[in-house]
Amino acid sequence: MKSITIKGSKRESVGKVATKALRNAGKVPCVLYGGENPIHFSADELSFRNLVYTPNVYTATIELESGEKLNAILQDIQFHPVSDKILHIDFYQLFDDKLVTMNIPIVLEGSAPGIMNGGTLRFPNRSLRVRAIPANLPDFIKVDISELTIGDKVFTEELKSDVFDILHPDDMVVVQVRMARAAIVDEVEEEEGEEGEEGEATAEGAPSEGGGAAPAAETTE
Repeated sequence: MKSITIKGSKRESVGKVATKALRNAGKVPCVLYGGENPIHFSADELSFRNLVYTPNVYTATIELESGEKLNAILQDIQFHPVSDKILHIDFYQLFDDKLVTMNIPIVLEGSAPGIMNGGTLRFPNRSLRVRAIPANLPDFIKVDISELTIGDKVFTEELKSDVFDILHPDDMVVVQVRMARAAIVDEVEEEEGEEGEEGEATAEGAPSEGGGAAPAAETTE
């Protein structure tokens, strides 16, 4: 998986006053968890642009002023409710031999014949929760839809890998091609029309089971 470098400086003070001063200076307060002790640091807000504002997923290489380099993943991020500025970021440190869990985006490949025949694509899960050691984390998961016809589905079971685990049930639908709603409505209306025609023929032209007119109701005096 590709990595984005974040150059940061350790924070000596983590109080509200110091945090506010950092934000006023265009910096983002951060905490790196996962090691022996949490590491508090800050970095320029602009340095997070390619890590946060993207549909892709990256790991982060945090370079501190001391020359220390730490590999991490973004664990949590807080935005200002009005301006959407980044207020705080939590990172989790990566180790070569330790499993990590991340949401990995799905990339569709090919053109589904079912769509060209009038179907619609349903793509409810655009990312999958994956667990692996850092070296085996994929940038994305490819799903080939070039053979999907109307009614076909791709399940998570079909996307299994030898180098990472997908943390979803095997029968979860990742993508499918469904019949278009308009086609379903037309089919239902056509069936209802055929049933109506059969009913009219029976009422107007078909003889009764007895072969003649229905007998008049009997009356008793």
